[in-house]
Amino acid sequence: MFGWRRPVTRRAAAVTTALLTLAGALSLAAPAGAATGERRGADPSDAVAERLLERGRAEIGAAAAHDATRVNITRGANGWAFGTAVLATEPGSERMPRGWLFLAERESGQWRVALEGEDRFAELSRRSPLVRAAEKPLFARLGGPRQDAPAPGGPDGGDEVVAYGAGDYRTGMALPTTVGANTVMTSGPHGWSGSAAPWSSLDFAGGDEVVRAARQGTAYTMCRGWVRVVHDRGYATDYYHLWSNISTNGGWVNAGAFLGYTGTDVTCGGAAYGRHVHFGLIQNGSYIGIAGHNLGKWVIYNGGAAYQGSAMHGSRQVGAGGTLYNHGALGLDQAVVDANGGTSVNKRSGPGTGHAVRGSAADGATVTVSCSANGTSHTGRYGTTSLWNRLSDGTWISDAYVWTGVNGPINGWC
Repeated sequence: MFGWRRPVTRRAAAVTTALLTLAGALSLAAPAGAATGERRGADPSDAVAERLLERGRAEIGAAAAHDATRVNITRGANGWAFGTAVLATEPGSERMPRGWLFLAERESGQWRVALEGEDRFAELSRRSPLVRAAEKPLFARLGGPRQDAPAPGGPDGGDEVVAYGAGDYRTGMALPTTVGANTVMTSGPHGWSGSAAPWSSLDFAGGDEVVRAARQGTAYTMCRGWVRVVHDRGYATDYYHLWSNISTNGGWVNAGAFLGYTGTDVTCGGAAYGRHVHFGLIQNGSYIGIAGHNLGKWVIYNGGAAYQGSAMHGSRQVGAGGTLYNHGALGLDQAVVDANGGTSVNKRSGPGTGHAVRGSAADGATVTVSCSANGTSHTGRYGTTSLWNRLSDGTWISDAYVWTGVNGPINGWC
């Protein structure tokens, strides 16, 4: 959403709906003459809706009870069901919809349901015949606890506690726009719904108005205007308010694949008062603070309030409302040179200032790291370190002057 919002009135009563897209759902139909309880056990949609409301109450509190449940079973066979489950708000609401993929297994006439981010979801995905080969390694990461630790302080300070996997802020993603083109970051970090924590989301608009997958993965249409892509390393990304978006049930998309156009669609609720894409970062099934993470060769930072903040490429800082160039993805073994206000950083023949200078790397340049070692200590934007990185050309650069997303080696020790 953009940084300005009009007041809205919340729904006064709960509405619950269930959508089945597989007529008969293969083995899901109850036998003729079955008792009422058995019929409920044969239809997973009620069980999914119940679990959806439980998850919603756990994450957003009592407000979830006023949302509509939309269960879309997209695959079903032999006592299994798979699909999307959405807690929809009213169009124009200050709250955005919430949604998860689900897996359900029928045991002893009852459906056991698991949503993304739950250990059972990962366990079921390993056994379910409905989960495709491309999905299995991705779903295996969508469960289990996350670790909490301070995000790196930005140029304006403001450390926050965010959830992530083992202190690794690398995403492998690009901006969700066309590589080689400009886009406007109309709003800096904010919650999936307004200013609520965590500040997981950014808004983008302008350029060619095409929204693209930030990284490869499997894609799911949560509802009209809303696409989710599940990536590796436990990540997923959400793209909302789209026009003419793709309709898919786990189709593979490459990095940069077309997902739709920026728009104002609010089919599942929320508000959009100008054409844009509302982009959200998820890890292990829950939204996480986007600050400290990279999108391509830009690192995102919080501001003093939701919708403020900035992005940095090297030493160049662009605030909310500014234009970002999509440099493409930053590889997991790559780093961006941050000269901390300078124009370049020396590259040396060994890990320390006692070694000869062997050229320089410009601020904002991309370098590939072969391995790391300890050497002389230096202080950069993110603090003091004695770590040095050996680059792919054989030269060395202090870790104090690069952004890698990890407080340590990113490609092993030399």
